[in-house]
Amino acid sequence: MDATQTETTPQSPTAGSTPTPLTLTEKAVKMVKLTRDEEKLDAASGLRVAVRGGGCSGFEYALDFEVEPRDTDIVLQYDGLAVYVDPISARYLEGTQIDYVLGSTGAGFKFINPQAKGTCGCGSSFAV
Repeated sequence: MDATQTETTPQSPTAGSTPTPLTLTEKAVKMVKLTRDEEKLDAASGLRVAVRGGGCSGFEYALDFEVEPRDTDIVLQYDGLAVYVDPISARYLEGTQIDYVLGSTGAGFKFINPQAKGTCGCGSSFAV
């Protein structure tokens, strides 16, 4: 990690000794909170990060807001933002970092997933 990148350290997952499946950079956390506020959602709403079948590479990332976690979710905390990950998605997300980037083609969340063997041009789908 270089001097221009920062990472928010999560609190321990609530699902026992399950390893932390992903991390969010400080910038990503800030943009999630800003989006939640712009959508006028309850400040207690957390971010669901999931992997679904589909996309041009076989799997795709999904982000959504939810008021509370499901019974089997891994729950992470980043600077007051709850992040919910289901156990199946956690397997595909192990070691992933979510960042928010600004580029010549626009801005958005970038998934840096060490398990991805290939990605599509848009960056929202991947193969393992």
